[in-house]
Amino acid sequence: MAKKIRIHGLAVEYEVIRRDIRYPRLEFKTGKLLLIAPRRYRGEKGILKKHQEWIYKKSVEIDRIKRTEKRLIETRDDDEWKGLILECVSGFAEELGLIPFYVNIIFRKLRSKWGSCSPRGNITFNTMMKFLPDDLIRYIVFHEIAHLIEKRHNKKFWKMIEEKFEDHEEKERELFEYWFLIQKKTAAERREGGHLN
Repeated sequence: MAKKIRIHGLAVEYEVIRRDIRYPRLEFKTGKLLLIAPRRYRGEKGILKKHQEWIYKKSVEIDRIKRTEKRLIETRDDDEWKGLILECVSGFAEELGLIPFYVNIIFRKLRSKWGSCSPRGNITFNTMMKFLPDDLIRYIVFHEIAHLIEKRHNKKFWKMIEEKFEDHEEKERELFEYWFLIQKKTAAERREGGHLN
């Protein structure tokens, strides 16, 4: 059930989700503030107050993104974008010295990220990537291939990313913007009774 807090005159809706976890965390992954909390957690007001500046900053940024002029790529068919991903996977794997290259590539709708690399080296790409410009698709693919070398987002990992994409911080910002545009489109499709593939 949605609740509200007011920060610097801005009303921010949030929802508390209880799970079997040890520590609480705040997320904005779907465009709405979520407090993911342990089942018996009672520190709701405290954690919101502690992180109120972060909540305010993210809320303002998300509101700005929702009004952005960026456009989704809506003319690309599944074969086209999957082909681009597989081409990038092959090229980046060779570039990073990962040949011979044995890995499962999986395509499915992910709720909170563009891609993931499992401990076994299986790479999953979010089907929502089909709406992104080519340069951002290439960036995501490289990011996940780099995780085959370095699992964590540590200095070594980001050094690899920066060597390939000097503008990686800008690309991360763009991906954040596109994420919320896609969420907005998904919500509109649901209201109209349609769906995103």
